[in-house]
Amino acid sequence: MPRPVGTPWEFGYNGAMMPERTAAQRPESVEPLVQGGVVPIVRLPDLDLPTASRLAQALLSAGLTALEFTMTTPGVLSVISRLPQEIPAFRRGDALLGVGSVVDPRQAAAALQAGAQFIVAPIFHPATVDFCTAAGVPVIPGAFTPTEIQTAWQHGVPLVKVFPARTLGPQYLRDLRAPLPHLRLMPTGGIDLDNVGAYIRAGAAAVGVGSRLVRADWIQTGSWDRLTELARSYVERIQEARSSA
Repeated sequence: MPRPVGTPWEFGYNGAMMPERTAAQRPESVEPLVQGGVVPIVRLPDLDLPTASRLAQALLSAGLTALEFTMTTPGVLSVISRLPQEIPAFRRGDALLGVGSVVDPRQAAAALQAGAQFIVAPIFHPATVDFCTAAGVPVIPGAFTPTEIQTAWQHGVPLVKVFPARTLGPQYLRDLRAPLPHLRLMPTGGIDLDNVGAYIRAGAAAVGVGSRLVRADWIQTGSWDRLTELARSYVERIQEARSSA
């Protein structure tokens, strides 16, 4: 197939030539998520609505703009279906409510039916990406190697989750984006206060943080002020890193 003059093109996942998707043409914007810079990953042995509501309030009040509740948390879909009634920021779109650890279209459908505003996956599963894209909901798939990350990006996602990042480190992002500067990456796994700035300076658009931020022991004791303070520290580190990048 001849390459049309004046049209940016890229190869799709199946190798067929297709028009390149600009950032504006990719699934519904994740800019609120990127603005906050850090996505807390809520993975708990159990979850109820009062706990989820207090947790969301504690984190959002620190300046975060997205939360990811994982499918591996028992009762998560029932909770997030009711959480926007408790948290106005989710209703207004000031913050995004996501579901993570989604591995197939069936789980994605259940999450979207419960009200998820974005989907996060630990892997790049084309059928899941296609399902979410067709539904007009942003999906952030996990990928590891340069080929896998670029293939996921060419599939039209707004961010690629580099996972597990602890194995790779910030320099990996810098090396990756040197030949592939168009990538928007969200490293996840092993991110903490000591290295979050380095990941941002290396080119991360945002980061995913689990137990280093969402402290199960603090949640159990209702230490909401401590969670807010810790979350605010992440936001400040990210802002400092962005201003110096």
